[in-house]
Amino acid sequence: MNGELAGLARRFQDHTPDLLGASRSCAVLCPLLEREDGLHLLFEVRSSRVSQGGEVCFPGGKMEPGETPQDCALRETEEELSIPRREITLLGTPDFIYSQRGFLLRPVLGLVSPGGLAAMRPSPAEVAEVFTVPLSFFRETEPDIRRYELLPQVPEDFPYGPVGIPRDYPWNRGQVEVPIWRCRGHAVWGMTARLVREIVKA
Repeated sequence: MNGELAGLARRFQDHTPDLLGASRSCAVLCPLLEREDGLHLLFEVRSSRVSQGGEVCFPGGKMEPGETPQDCALRETEEELSIPRREITLLGTPDFIYSQRGFLLRPVLGLVSPGGLAAMRPSPAEVAEVFTVPLSFFRETEPDIRRYELLPQVPEDFPYGPVGIPRDYPWNRGQVEVPIWRCRGHAVWGMTARLVREIVKA
């Protein structure tokens, strides 16, 4: 095997495929609680001190080098809510989402123990409040579905001639679906709602 071929083999032989072009990966914990009326999902409301303040989300954040989605989700949950990782039983990994902003959102489903809930102390720097919603609500209530278009904005100086395509080339367009649930005085929407829909459709 020549040197160039050997280099390619080394690069890809033990490579774990990811999404080409993703600039970073984030992970969130989708925390479940067992209550008398069934399973609930635990949500956060972002503090006004962080980006997208006031929005509803799951605990999570950017994955660090060498970190698995599970490790990241547990670490971020402990940092944001003070729930010890030993108090969370991981149940699996639902489908991930690719954001048009260039990152992967990797969800991890986990059951928080009563001890974990008792230990919960939201960080005021990151979390304004927490609340729970029964899974049955999401199963029984259709979300309000909205959509928006992703339109290609091709620069005027795009080299159509050298590329070999006409100026009226039919660039691909996209569409993003935005589910919205209103509950407990909050809106669960966007990527968080898409994850909820994935969880409850089983």
